[in-house]
Amino acid sequence: MTASLLFRQSSSFLLKQSTTKKTTTMKFTAAPLALLALATPITTSAWSTAAVRSVRAVPATILHGYTTATTGESATESFRLSFAEGDDTISPWHDIPLKGNADGTYNAVIEIPKMTKAKMEVATKEPNNPIAQDMKKGKLLLRDDDPIDVVEIGSKAIAMGSVTEVKPLGVIAMIDDGELDWKVIAIATDDELAKEYNDIDDVPDAVKDGIREWFRWYKTPDDKPLNGFGFDEKWLDAKNANEVIEETHDAWKKLRSGEIEAGKLWTGKN
Repeated sequence: MTASLLFRQSSSFLLKQSTTKKTTTMKFTAAPLALLALATPITTSAWSTAAVRSVRAVPATILHGYTTATTGESATESFRLSFAEGDDTISPWHDIPLKGNADGTYNAVIEIPKMTKAKMEVATKEPNNPIAQDMKKGKLLLRDDDPIDVVEIGSKAIAMGSVTEVKPLGVIAMIDDGELDWKVIAIATDDELAKEYNDIDDVPDAVKDGIREWFRWYKTPDDKPLNGFGFDEKWLDAKNANEVIEETHDAWKKLRSGEIEAGKLWTGKN
C-alpha cells in the first residue's frame, strides 16, 4: 500500500499527502520550508485564463521515475502541478510509497519551496490531487493545512513537486483551533547535515525555536489567535515522530478502505 508524506519547504518540515502532462523525472526532495515567509496573504488576479506549461527534471529518489507538469498561471487560482508515472497520471498523496529506500526514512512531496510565500498544497478534493494554491474569500493564501506537515531543515531549497527521501528527527504537538496538528521536523537523507542530525537533540535550539514560533504566529495576519502547543511546548524525539507518522498512515489506510468517511476528499476509490 502506498501513501507519501506531503511537505512544505522552509527552514523546516514534512507533509502528507491532473491534468495536462509534460514529463520530468523526479524524486521527492524536501528542503526547509520558507516558514518565516509564508504568513502574509497576497492579492492577485484569481481568475486568469492564461495557461503556462513547463517541464523540469528532478532526480528520482525511488526505483520508478515520476514526472510533473504545470498548467495555468503561477500565483493564480488556475495554477496546477500534476504528477505522472510513465503515461499514467498519479496522485502524490495515494500513489507514491510512504517508505524510503533506507530503514527509518520516508518519501516526502514538496508543496512550498524554501523562501517562497505562496500557500501551495495538495488539492485533496480534486481528482489525482494536484498541487494548487489555496484560496480564501477570493484571495490566494500563503500556507497550508491537511495531511501531516513536515519541516525539512536541510541546506538546499527544493523545487515544488519534488519527491525526497527524508529522515524524521522530531515532532511537536501544535494545537490549532482546539485540534491537534502534529508538525514533524526532518532532514533530506542526501543533505550534507544528514549524518550529523539523527535525533531532535542534534538540531540547534535556534532552528527548533524558530519553527515553533513561526507556527505559533503564522495565522495572526488573518486576525486569528496564536496557536498553542502540547507537551509543555517541547519537541518530542525521532521515536515519537516515527510513531506519529505510522499512526497517521494507519488512518490513511482506513480512509482508503472506507473505514473512515472520505466526505469530499478524493481518494481514488470514490
